[in-house]
Amino acid sequence: MGFEFSRMIELMPEIWVAFGQTLYMIGISLAVAIILGLPLGVLLFVTDRGLFLENRIIQSSFGFVINMVRSIPFIILLVALIPLTDLIVGRTIGPAAASVSLSVAAIPFFARIVESALREIDKGVIEAAVAVGATPWMIIKDVLLPEAKTSIVQGVTLTIISLVAYSAMAGVVGGGGIGDLAIRFGYYRYDNTIMIVTVVILIILVQLIQQIGDWTSKAIDKR
Repeated sequence: MGFEFSRMIELMPEIWVAFGQTLYMIGISLAVAIILGLPLGVLLFVTDRGLFLENRIIQSSFGFVINMVRSIPFIILLVALIPLTDLIVGRTIGPAAASVSLSVAAIPFFARIVESALREIDKGVIEAAVAVGATPWMIIKDVLLPEAKTSIVQGVTLTIISLVAYSAMAGVVGGGGIGDLAIRFGYYRYDNTIMIVTVVILIILVQLIQQIGDWTSKAIDKR
């Protein structure tokens, strides 16, 4: 079966609903990733050896948990978190339910990106801030985050693109969104038209996100 334009027109209401669900899932999980992943990434950096809040126990413990979560394939994580999803959301299918697993996957991913961004900062800048008596909070707020903001924005872009891919996989377990549409109409019904449309939508979405991310990072880069 080839591509049928009339079939695409017929499915436009379903496509728009699925697209909205995908944006909903990405929006929630990205917000959670930034709110929790950003301070977690900062904590991993400042507690490392030689830094002003060095604490090997905290650094190693959080690092181990982050690596453990990141080592689990997302499709397995989706299934493993069903009890937690049911506890938090009250159901195990739909965009809100899928957002729980997406958030759990995104938090350690973004935290590592933040940690890597902070490691790019010249250690001399940090040492100078410590030498003048700046408090840890002042160093984080006035030195670390401003110096790493361009890399962090690029990390946000990468996280969003990863969430687009993860949200598509959430369709396998009834998470809704573009992936769910592709599974229900494209795979189960052997509908090539919907498969092509969903792939094109995802490609356009990723390209748009990348372009916006690149523009934003260049706009705030004052170096």
